[in-house]
Amino acid sequence: MKCKVTNKIVNPFMSFGKMPLANGFLKKEEFDKEFFFNLDVGFSEKICLFQLKDHPTPDQMFNDKYPFFTGSSEAMKSHFKKYADFIKKNYINNNSKIIEIGSNDGTFLNNFKNSNLEYVGFEPSSNVAKIANQNKIRTLNQFFGIESLNSVKNFIKQTDVIFAANVICHVPNLIGLIKAVDQLLSKEGVFIFEEPYLGSMFEKTSYDQIYDEHIFIFSATSVKRIFNMFDMELIDTIKQETHGGSMRYIIARKNIRNINKNVEKILDQEKLNNLDNIESCNVFKKNCENSKFKLNNLLKQFTSNGKRIVGYAATSKSTTILNYCAIDFSTIEYICDTTKEKIGKYSPGMHIPIVPMERFRKDNPDIAYLFAWNHKNEIFNKESAFTKNAVKWISHVEI
Repeated sequence: MKCKVTNKIVNPFMSFGKMPLANGFLKKEEFDKEFFFNLDVGFSEKICLFQLKDHPTPDQMFNDKYPFFTGSSEAMKSHFKKYADFIKKNYINNNSKIIEIGSNDGTFLNNFKNSNLEYVGFEPSSNVAKIANQNKIRTLNQFFGIESLNSVKNFIKQTDVIFAANVICHVPNLIGLIKAVDQLLSKEGVFIFEEPYLGSMFEKTSYDQIYDEHIFIFSATSVKRIFNMFDMELIDTIKQETHGGSMRYIIARKNIRNINKNVEKILDQEKLNNLDNIESCNVFKKNCENSKFKLNNLLKQFTSNGKRIVGYAATSKSTTILNYCAIDFSTIEYICDTTKEKIGKYSPGMHIPIVPMERFRKDNPDIAYLFAWNHKNEIFNKESAFTKNAVKWISHVEI
């Protein structure tokens, strides 16, 4: 295994086994053609980067059938409104130029649509890019990288802010992306991105953060070391609650902006928690194995007592849980969801039926496995009546 940034040898420390596309929800007649790969992970001690050994091609993951729409979550819309306000307050003015990488259905850029700013989003999945453009949010249906520069020539060396949310970890060619960012940023421009945080994943044993799209799981230490290779530096870090624990990283050209004291503080904390060496990964591996054992025992206990178990929210994260723990429809009857692109299909790998949310509300199951545990507050508020009716909610992480 070679590090995708340094090209140096990295030894994998754990395998989650054969894994399908995390968002590869499929029809029954497609079962025989389903794609699988080995979900193995490794850690580069040189740059402290947690990464997948192998992964599907970007075109396999992001295409005209991509089933995730940012605007479907009120919590994410609220988060992006605050994210946009943060950028407006600290980094742009009325004449600024901004770019979003992985802009999805335009939920984030919608906060800038009625301003005088010049903006553009890059979104490789054509079905969600189409929605953004229908809403008059300028979106280019293409991957972001060096080859993108011809599409935004008037942004070269003039972009004040480039931002992304849960996107940079999806990009296998991280070097190409950073080179494109370097070409586009103005002298005082900043690159701001939020990603699932390695420290949170290790702390919660939330191994469902690991799937095909999450090629990297970053820490502040890894981000600092990577961008130092390109004459840039980490100038601020801000913890976020999204995705079960994320970090906002702010990057600038070296010696242009002051470095916030938050950076030194989080780097010291990561060193204390061994996020700068393989030891934390070995502990995480043991914790994952223990979590799998406990979950399977719990589910077996429920089914042996005649309890009916259903899944709540057909997330990409659920694919890792179900396939790593070998949980199929003999244990979980169905998974309910609101996304029309998933309903009537089956979960990747384990082939559990995906049904409308109304089924859950009529069915009164005994146990609801909350796959979207990172949206628990929003979901529990929405489903408060069922919580009162003694539906027991469970997950592999504490909820």
